[in-house]
Amino acid sequence: MRRLNRKKTLTLMKELDAFPKVPDSYVETSTSGGTVSLIAFTTIAFLTIMEFMVYRDTWMKYEYEVDKDFTSKLRINIDITVAMRCQYVGADVLDLAETMVASADGLIYEPVMFDLSPQQKEWQRMLQLIQNRLQEEHSLQDVIFKSAFKSASTALPPREDNSLQSPDACRIHGHLYVNKVAGNFHITVGKAIPHPRGHAHLAALVSHESYNFSHRIDHLSFGELIPGIINPLDGTEKIASDHNQMFQYFITVVPTKLHTYKISAETHQFSVTERERVINHAAGSHGVSGIFMKYDISSLMVTVTEEHMPFWQFLVRLCGIIGGIFSTTGILHGFGRFVAEVIFCRFRLGSYRSTSVPLPDGHTSNHLPPAPANSSS
Repeated sequence: MRRLNRKKTLTLMKELDAFPKVPDSYVETSTSGGTVSLIAFTTIAFLTIMEFMVYRDTWMKYEYEVDKDFTSKLRINIDITVAMRCQYVGADVLDLAETMVASADGLIYEPVMFDLSPQQKEWQRMLQLIQNRLQEEHSLQDVIFKSAFKSASTALPPREDNSLQSPDACRIHGHLYVNKVAGNFHITVGKAIPHPRGHAHLAALVSHESYNFSHRIDHLSFGELIPGIINPLDGTEKIASDHNQMFQYFITVVPTKLHTYKISAETHQFSVTERERVINHAAGSHGVSGIFMKYDISSLMVTVTEEHMPFWQFLVRLCGIIGGIFSTTGILHGFGRFVAEVIFCRFRLGSYRSTSVPLPDGHTSNHLPPAPANSSS
């Protein structure tokens, strides 16, 4: 009884077989089929390798939402060199709430040489080339995000030459924590002093001939400091054409959450618009000489996430490649054989030419003469 049920089960399984087997005696191989098979296997191998490279690659996904965090502080990372002595300049931040951030809390004034050494000039040239490429090819920003904490530091390298000249510039570097509202970070003549109606700079003791706001921005960023990230103003250098000159940078800061396979950080991206003009009250160009960075906080927050192709999707795409190539090459091979057989058949029909046979009454017959029968004696 068990053997009978087993036979019925095996018979049922054979009937459900969707892949019937063809006996080897019915299989016919050909040179054209082998050539097509070789081409198909080569194509499958090539596309499989390419698909595996796509599977290994990652991409950045951007999501946007409203930023609801209004209570936290915003960190500003600053590294700016001004072509004036440190005792002549002062830097501070004034936000829309008329709250002044004292520069002594986080900024350092360091006397340095404004002219760069050969190694530093090479660094600045390479950084400016990267900035130009970033403006032309925005997709390079994804590469920078993925290589954060893994690439070389973007900070200005120290001087390798021992110059005997006295410092003629002031490097202002460090960080400040400000309210998360629009504000104005500026560097101008004189140290800043607060008073009930705002703040002022002691510029009366500095002669106008000493004004020189030529500057170099080695680094300017907002939020958490992430090595390897290149910001829009890094490597910027401006040379003043007049003593009384104003440089303005209008910055829009976008809060950004960065999640990659290497890091997870909260930082800020920003875009900037530059403007510069000479202060000439007689010509109607009013203002104060200096460097002014007016920033505004965007109400949107961007979440940048590094994503990877799922393994199941890789398998589905791989099966599609293999099955699609086998089916396509089989169809093309069958169609090619059909066309070849039709052409060769016509040539064969044309090779059998008609033969004229004379008749007794003087007519001719176009039919082939019958083959003579073998007579037996």
